[in-house]
Amino acid sequence: MKVVSWNVNGVRAALGKGLLEWMRASRADVICLQEVKATPGDVQHVEWPRGYEVAWNAAGKKGYSGTALLSRERPLAVTNGIGRPEHDAEGRAITAEFADHFVVCVYVPNAQHELARLAFRQEWDRALLAYVRRLEKRKPVLFCGDLNVAHEEIDLARPKENVGNPGFSDEERDGFRDYLKAGFIDTFRVFEPGPGHYSWWTYRAGARERNIGWRIDYVMASVALRPRLRRAWIEPHVRGSDHCPVGLELS
Repeated sequence: MKVVSWNVNGVRAALGKGLLEWMRASRADVICLQEVKATPGDVQHVEWPRGYEVAWNAAGKKGYSGTALLSRERPLAVTNGIGRPEHDAEGRAITAEFADHFVVCVYVPNAQHELARLAFRQEWDRALLAYVRRLEKRKPVLFCGDLNVAHEEIDLARPKENVGNPGFSDEERDGFRDYLKAGFIDTFRVFEPGPGHYSWWTYRAGARERNIGWRIDYVMASVALRPRLRRAWIEPHVRGSDHCPVGLELS
């Protein structure tokens, strides 16, 4: 089984930058998209790759946030949100249930400039962890997407300059460690322990060309899935967004 995830930073813009071609070439079983910034009606003209079921969770605010999930196998059930009304208005999570696992596509809120939204972000982290742990009582879970945090110094190009900044504050990093303490696996690090691997770059100052980036997009897996992990990767060569796709293959 192959799962890929991409924060497209606006699905309508991404459609003009090769999104459908990337989807077809990926040959993925599940495709998770974040920050789609659109409703299904906005893209009703789109011919999605043949053979996929499409599920959508648009934000209440037009042109903001939102997630989508495409799967070759029809899910047993699809659920929008994480069961917390105060967190679910922004379309940040969508869950597909399959016979032996769940896949959760998630777009975690940014703490924003000067950590103005840090308290909300911390509540969201706790709510997401509680949600995936509830799911895990039924069957293993993959949750993937833009988690908006670089876990360790190795996960961004300039850690010293960014200590305490959004995405690299102690509070956000602690929130990520709580996932690990609960038994979830950062699958990319199972296969690649080295530096220089990033999934987001600012548009400023040629950061992407110089690989001055952050690894803030993840595929996380229940520990029960560890024996099935085959490879995990990042696709920095794929353009069309300030993020690039990430993926995981399981037996």
